[in-house]
Amino acid sequence: MYATFWSLVPPLVAIVLALITKEVYSSLFVGVLIGALFFAGFDPEVTMNHMINEGFIKSLSNPGNVGILIFLVILGTVVCLMNKAGGSAAFGAWAKTHIKSRVGAQIVTILLGVIIFIDDYFNCLTVGSVMKPVAAKHKISSSKLAYLIDATAAPVCIIAPISSWAAAVTGFVEGEDGFSLFVNAIPYNYYALLTIVFMVGVVLMKIDFGPMKKYETLAAAGEDPGDEENTVSTPENIRGRGKVFDLVFPIISLIVCCIFGMIYTGGFFDGVDFITAFADCSASLGLVIGSSIALLLTIIVYLIRRVISFKECMASIPEGFKSMVPAILILTFAWTLKNMTDSLGASEFVDAVVSEYAAGFSFLLPAIIFVIAALISFATGTSWGTFGILIPIVVDIFQQTDHTMMIIAISACMAGSVCGDHCSPISDTTIMASAGAKCNHVKHVTTQLPYALIVAGISFVMYLIASIVKDPIISLAIGLVITVGILFALKYLSNRSAKKTTE
Repeated sequence: MYATFWSLVPPLVAIVLALITKEVYSSLFVGVLIGALFFAGFDPEVTMNHMINEGFIKSLSNPGNVGILIFLVILGTVVCLMNKAGGSAAFGAWAKTHIKSRVGAQIVTILLGVIIFIDDYFNCLTVGSVMKPVAAKHKISSSKLAYLIDATAAPVCIIAPISSWAAAVTGFVEGEDGFSLFVNAIPYNYYALLTIVFMVGVVLMKIDFGPMKKYETLAAAGEDPGDEENTVSTPENIRGRGKVFDLVFPIISLIVCCIFGMIYTGGFFDGVDFITAFADCSASLGLVIGSSIALLLTIIVYLIRRVISFKECMASIPEGFKSMVPAILILTFAWTLKNMTDSLGASEFVDAVVSEYAAGFSFLLPAIIFVIAALISFATGTSWGTFGILIPIVVDIFQQTDHTMMIIAISACMAGSVCGDHCSPISDTTIMASAGAKCNHVKHVTTQLPYALIVAGISFVMYLIASIVKDPIISLAIGLVITVGILFALKYLSNRSAKKTTE
């Protein structure tokens, strides 16, 4: 079964089960078990050893993964501190005065998501913790909030030159200036750019469709079933002391300190220039360093301001950990599932298929690469792993023949990877968006899927057009026109459906 289609079966089974049963833990475990059985030739002893040693233990001993988990715990602690200090309550009171409508609350969510472009994990959890109370006040469903968070996480990071994603992409390009290629590919990254346009259009034009419409209707009526409870509480005797500053300071500290941590790991303070330091950084280690410093600064400032006691600060650590346990469990299962697909040679299978057929379809390759990247990312739950498989192949095909087509194809690879990541229930970013919005994970996936698939369809068409036009401005303008046209069509159908319902 090594390096065959069977290597992709375990994640596909996990995804299908999650969508059918609406239960993610058991679905992921079944996927892991199937992967281990395939690898071991259905030998029970080898299956158990492989699943535990090469699966769970390898996942939880990987330095990068451990760094992510530590970052999550620290972020959960910071959110808990903000709540206990009254910062979140103060922001809620400010928002009550300044944010007057559901549309306004959603636009602020989008703007905050765009501002926090450094890393998708950081984006999801920070935006979620800040905007959840505001969304609840304006009766925005947790599903809609999770969609807004998810659509401003990976899609924004993949077009931000200063981000952990840009650093990852540039690391996969050999024999070229990776950072320059990344910047030149931004106008061709249709899925990321059009997702933002589509999301803003949906909010401003008040369009809801698919399963999302059901939950938005229930939320407007004061019901939002299926949400996870927020385990972090705000004591009454502390809540009144907090100011908006007590929420703004930790967030700004996190942004500044995480940038510092990332460039530090890239050698900036050893004489490396800023851009190179970002490209060579360890995002996981940098986020841990930055968030640790931000946590320490937050505790010091809160103690100086006397908005929270030292005992309450320390109690926030286990509480923050508890709030992140569901996300940590899902991530652990997802990473283990990826280890199973790796051991079955999924990367080698995809590499062989693409390399064999790419030469004969060079004209259509960007569109084909977009679809393949989306499918791999959807099945494996990882964008970065998909970059690592496909970008070197694209560079080899076009490096000596057509530089513009290489840029378009690389962009298609990035866009497809983000598309699959955005849709996949086993994607870490999707998991983080659910956690940030306190939304049931499977509910988030099913409500977001129709929105993502529409933009994916537009993007596929755009890569066919871009292969002909080869002009970033003209092709992007065409994409914008198509997206706006579809938004107006959806608005018309929504109004028509509402009219029939009232009749």
